[in-house]
Amino acid sequence: MPKGVPYPGEFKRMVVETMRNEKLGCVETAKRFGVAKQRVCDWERIYLTEGPEALLIDRRGRGRKGTGRPPKFDKQLEEDLLAENQRLRAEVAYLKKLQALVLEEEQHKSKKQK
Repeated sequence: MPKGVPYPGEFKRMVVETMRNEKLGCVETAKRFGVAKQRVCDWERIYLTEGPEALLIDRRGRGRKGTGRPPKFDKQLEEDLLAENQRLRAEVAYLKKLQALVLEEEQHKSKKQK
């Protein structure tokens, strides 16, 4: 099929249903129908997760605004998360230093005992 021309939804459905009925893998199915392996795997995923009707939807290009991406956090929540992240990083650094000091002290004691 020429580049940029979408595969018809019925063709996609037929490919996936043939693959499932004949228990073929993505590679075998792709070779049989002359389609890229990744496309066949994507079609199967869509078929299994969203149903056969989802293959009829044209998914090319960018999605509509407001769909797909989760909304951004509000400023206060973002600031709170950044502050918590900074506090947790400081806590991890403190615990690493504490662990190093304890380990060093244990090694120092074991040297004295020998």
